[in-house]
Amino acid sequence: MRETRTSHRYAKSLIDFALEQGALEQVHADMLLVLNTIRENRDFELLLKSPVVKTDKKQDILKAIFGGKISVISDNFIDIITRKRREGQLEAIASSFESLYRKHKHVLSAVITTASGLDATLRSKVLDVIKSSLNSEVELVEKVDKSLIGGFVLRVGDKQVDASIIRQIRNLERSFSENPYIKEY
Repeated sequence: MRETRTSHRYAKSLIDFALEQGALEQVHADMLLVLNTIRENRDFELLLKSPVVKTDKKQDILKAIFGGKISVISDNFIDIITRKRREGQLEAIASSFESLYRKHKHVLSAVITTASGLDATLRSKVLDVIKSSLNSEVELVEKVDKSLIGGFVLRVGDKQVDASIIRQIRNLERSFSENPYIKEY
């Protein structure tokens, strides 16, 4: 999925309208539902992007899937998207909306990767440290990667802290390979 300038503009328009109507939280929940539905169902994604399927049919399918589950604002927005033949960008629009929502709410996403999962106490300590250092709300996403051996890799935005054992081993390996002392036999 690629976020385009067009999808960003549609998302910006939707978030502005939702703020104006005082329905930001509801529209956010709707866009999360749309985003997750598209991401979880590859056939649905392909259907939305297909030029063979007529717009009316796509509109009927979207009504059948989301009818009654989303707010009137979101429903009307999806109608506009389909009338403008942008339903293939619906995933990108929902993703852009999510990014704009996080920016509006000052919520940062932090991804922590460990060799084994975090327990509840360690998770809360890590979350507290990140919140206090960034002075912002943080949503912590946990990933497990056994290849790290131990330690963690923390990524917040474009910043990364790599305190993994595998990185330390690679640093040692690099320093040994750059050894200026050459044995003479």
